[in-house]
Amino acid sequence: MRLIIALILPWLTFFTIGRPFAGIICLILQLTVIGWLPATIWAVYALGQYKTDKKIARALQQRA
Repeated sequence: MRLIIALILPWLTFFTIGRPFAGIICLILQLTVIGWLPATIWAVYALGQYKTDKKIARALQQRA
């Protein structure tokens, strides 16, 4: 679901993963027509990093 949000409303993705400052910057970038594509790529990349961080944290918790 977050991937769909990242493609349609990239700035909203940052708010769902707890990065509101990045969300505001992304919204400003997205307001320009040229900035839409970089904002979408940035949101998808950040979402991937968020999922990786969650997996690592879960693995470390199981180990302890």
